[in-house]
Amino acid sequence: MNIAKRLTASLLIASTTLMGLPLTANAGIVSTDTTLTADAAVANRDQVTSFLVRADVQKAMQERGVNGADALQRVESMSDAEVAQLAGRIDQAPAGGEILGILFTIFIILLVTDILGLTKVFPFTRSAR
Repeated sequence: MNIAKRLTASLLIASTTLMGLPLTANAGIVSTDTTLTADAAVANRDQVTSFLVRADVQKAMQERGVNGADALQRVESMSDAEVAQLAGRIDQAPAGGEILGILFTIFIILLVTDILGLTKVFPFTRSAR
């Protein structure tokens, strides 16, 4: 019993001593630009995704041999800068009209990533790897 009391007392002394050590917390200021950039990236990705799930866009992609699910998966793997560029192209499109340019851009992006060997969407491409 005496050994248990000594062990318990030793642990209490050690933990009480260690409680007095200063704990530091690192905090930094998050700039407004950083916050806005993160919000804009999420908004751009949502905009491109909502564009690609539209029925008319899905139909046009299928007519050109592009699987809609593959295109959505590709958008998820794109960098924020690429998504922002694509979202800018969607914003520049005439209202209610010409999606051909946007679909062509998506097709080119898919084609280039197929040629680079990052994906395999089109059966007629050969990987550079």
